[in-house]
Amino acid sequence: MPPERLLILGLGNLLMGDEGLGIHVARRLAERAEFLPPGVTVEEGGTAGFQLTCFFTHYPTVILTDATLDGQPPGTIQLLQPRFSSEFPRALSTHDIGLKDLVDGLTLLGQMPELYLFAVSINDLQPMHIGLSPEIEAVLPALEAKIITLAHQLVNR
Repeated sequence: MPPERLLILGLGNLLMGDEGLGIHVARRLAERAEFLPPGVTVEEGGTAGFQLTCFFTHYPTVILTDATLDGQPPGTIQLLQPRFSSEFPRALSTHDIGLKDLVDGLTLLGQMPELYLFAVSINDLQPMHIGLSPEIEAVLPALEAKIITLAHQLVNR
């Protein structure tokens, strides 16, 4: 069994419609684990903030997936490599404060992993709605393919 080298972490709140995108992606990737290289773990991070510290300190490389309210057309996918909280999208969604605080803390402790963020633009939050909008549902196959491709590149370098 190869060492755990890469974490794919889906963030979001399932009860807020498209804001739960990262959780939906993590679940779909977990079901398709045979397409991921050895040494990759997939987890749902929810909106846990500082409670995710153990994930960030255990893995040298982390791929995050999250929704962002950035004014771009819904379904726009951006790949970012934030090193500091200031490099995250301004409106990363309803849980950005906890995640940004976590990043700042890990940076101060010198324990920040190599981080990749797939930020997907959403139009708005849908309180008490579990599904995804058609625009977001339509980009999931492309997003999954991008994450799987990046995972292979990172593990095989």
